[in-house]
Amino acid sequence: MSLFLVQSLNGLQFGILLFLIAAGLTLVFGVMGFINLAHGVQYMIGAYLTFMFFQWTTNFFVALMLGLIVALAIGLACEILIFRHLYARDHLDQVLATFGIILFVNEAVKVIWGPSSLILPPPDILSWSFEIIEGLQYPVYRLAVIAVGIAVAVGLYFAVFRTRVGMLIRAGATHPEMVSALGVDIKRLFMIVFGFGAMLAGFAGAIAAPMFSLEPNMGDDLLITVFVVIIIGGIGSIRGAFIAAVLVGLLDTLGRAVATDLLKLVFDASAANQIGPALSSMLIYILMAAILFFKPEGLFPARGAA
Repeated sequence: MSLFLVQSLNGLQFGILLFLIAAGLTLVFGVMGFINLAHGVQYMIGAYLTFMFFQWTTNFFVALMLGLIVALAIGLACEILIFRHLYARDHLDQVLATFGIILFVNEAVKVIWGPSSLILPPPDILSWSFEIIEGLQYPVYRLAVIAVGIAVAVGLYFAVFRTRVGMLIRAGATHPEMVSALGVDIKRLFMIVFGFGAMLAGFAGAIAAPMFSLEPNMGDDLLITVFVVIIIGGIGSIRGAFIAAVLVGLLDTLGRAVATDLLKLVFDASAANQIGPALSSMLIYILMAAILFFKPEGLFPARGAA
């Protein structure tokens, strides 16, 4: 039970990080129809910027705010200078161009910060552990990440459903031509969506930095999982991204923790040790295939339910 509780919290925390990355990407894909493979780079940039500003200020929260501002500026600059010129191109051109950006930024990170792994300590106020049940300690920082992620999800929900910009985003996800015909500056809307998505991904990297080591290519490892989240939840759907991210986070974490033990109830120990790790790494893809079989548009497609 202790293992299940700890891994459930880890899975929820992982799901929150996936949601913060997927939220911006699903809006970019849903509103613009733009495939941005370089979105994971923003996650890495947010982590490294926070590390850099922490070295300068020695205050995690100041470093976090500065990292977010710079991550937003970088996202807007990339949208204006590069991505804006790719919106009218076909998806193959978008994939090739954004893949090239991944290679460039990953090498730039190695040049600036080096290829070795870096460690960012959590803030002192959150560096202790909390006893969730007798004899079981859990880091307060991870609980804070869960709480902050849920707060961001709630705020994002109200922003999308209760503001004029959110209304335009939802309309743009389903009828972009009509939104443009009504006089809305679609380029500015795209820029807002792209910049906000980049900042969310940078925020995910910043708060993940004290939990994982920083290393080049760290965003690439999550990109495929984030696309799985978007497909399961429904392209362009914030609600779908949140529910799918939590499902994927819990399934992936719990699967890796208990799959081998569960298989030992059916197979001998040797076979279970061989099958378990392979099966646990496939669980989220099995879930995606099952959901797409019954709901090809995902759990909450943007059309009619953003």
